[in-house]
Amino acid sequence: MQTRTESLQHTMMRVPLTLPHFLERAAKLYPKVEIVSRLPDRSLHRYTYADFYRRARRLAEALQRAGLRPGERVATLMWNHFAHLEAYFGIPCAGGVLHTLNLRLHPSDIAYIARHAQDRFLITDDVLLPLIEQLRSQVSFERIFVVPLAGAPVPAGYESYEHLLDTATGSWDYPPLDEEAPVGMCYTSGTTGRPKGVVYSHRSLVIHTLAAALPDALGLSQRDVVCPVVPMFHVNAWGIPFAATLLGCKQVFPGPHLDPPSLLELFESEGVTLTAGVPTIWLGVLEALRREPDRWKLKLRTLVVGGSAAPEAMIRAYDQLGFHVLHAWGMTEMSPLGTVSRLKSTLVDLPEDQQYAYRAKQGLPAPLVEVRAVSDHGEVPWDGKTMGELQVRGVWVAASYYGGEDPDRWTSDGWFRTGDVVTIDPEGYVKIVDRTKDLIKSGGEWISSVDVENALMGHPAVKEAAVVAVPHPKWGERPLAVVVLREGQQATAEELREFLAPRFARWWLPDAFVFVSEIPKTSAGKFQKAKLREQFRDWSWG
Repeated sequence: MQTRTESLQHTMMRVPLTLPHFLERAAKLYPKVEIVSRLPDRSLHRYTYADFYRRARRLAEALQRAGLRPGERVATLMWNHFAHLEAYFGIPCAGGVLHTLNLRLHPSDIAYIARHAQDRFLITDDVLLPLIEQLRSQVSFERIFVVPLAGAPVPAGYESYEHLLDTATGSWDYPPLDEEAPVGMCYTSGTTGRPKGVVYSHRSLVIHTLAAALPDALGLSQRDVVCPVVPMFHVNAWGIPFAATLLGCKQVFPGPHLDPPSLLELFESEGVTLTAGVPTIWLGVLEALRREPDRWKLKLRTLVVGGSAAPEAMIRAYDQLGFHVLHAWGMTEMSPLGTVSRLKSTLVDLPEDQQYAYRAKQGLPAPLVEVRAVSDHGEVPWDGKTMGELQVRGVWVAASYYGGEDPDRWTSDGWFRTGDVVTIDPEGYVKIVDRTKDLIKSGGEWISSVDVENALMGHPAVKEAAVVAVPHPKWGERPLAVVVLREGQQATAEELREFLAPRFARWWLPDAFVFVSEIPKTSAGKFQKAKLREQFRDWSWG
């Protein structure tokens, strides 16, 4: 019998937190649940978790038989569909590292990232072979496996993904996997220099998945029908395919068809209840719903919005249609979940306008994520007014970049510098005021471009708006608004300025408005403000 002075040891089992548990659980408990994918020809591919389980395991075995060693990278260049989901699980379960490549980048950027990551194999869609041809001379993939979505023969120089699966015997078991071993790899967008790699571990991914599924986070249930519109190459589709597989949700993938009517038809036909994407996607869907409000019969309960700030006007508009917009924020370096904007129980009786003000903020830190805001004078108070750079730390937050690049992004006491300027209110809600590079400094005072453009998008005639700093001879910088009007709508600069006037101090109002047909966007759907600043840098104030 132990005495009180002896060291007490826990009596819990030591079970590694690794991805095979997700795959095994889905197959054993939910083998009949469907996974549906829209193919390039708009037909629907259907199979079950039982089918998915067999094929993901065959992929893992086939990759090992092809010589894949632990920690080696297998790249994917694919749309959202069943085979990409197989890669999400087959590659890590073989001991490899899933590296999703962003197909919307310039071919030279894709090639740079693949070289930098030292990707050994590539799995790609047949419909993307023209893109592969543009970069193939710049990369050194040992083998390229092609998923025959369109059904055409695989060209010479490439190999069939289906033939790869056929090399598996089906008699295979998982290799030993350490929970600290790498499981996946994503690269930052590269808006401030070359893209940088972030490597996730089995442990970080499992814990991120558990937290993301919580009711006060994304709120997933096995009864949900989940459709990630966010690309599977964008920070692992925000972790949604992993969470949906763990819980056994029906999964619906849109393939390359991301126009509003195609999405709405898919939501209707498959009974989608939860979806996720960037604001530009949901602004387009909102326009389609407004044009034909009675066309689609939807079961949607939640639209998760991330990637950039969700305008309050959009949140209100979806509420009026009976759909709940859930505002979230994260980064590649955070796997990506950082904050989620759900109202606390103590806030649900506030006046409607105050509730919407909270919901339009980025929200409360997710469980196990710590946040602080820091200025040149130190950590700022949580008063909802004082601005500082957001810094974060947590179990699924990166401690470094692949290769040790840009070490100054981390503080000496171990926090990650996000580059976002925020306020944090007394309730703990984070509000992103701007990226550090997008703040407008006018006459020595800061103006939030995000606040002004989100208010502008509340005008009934405005479809999209971006606000940027333009050099000014007297004030240093002044805000210029670049506006896309809704189809068939009209508005003047003076009308828009008057619309903003009650909401902001006079010196915050844009001095000029430019009306355009389209605002340039990044591959993740964010406004490319750097391009706008360059385009209008010689603006004449008259």
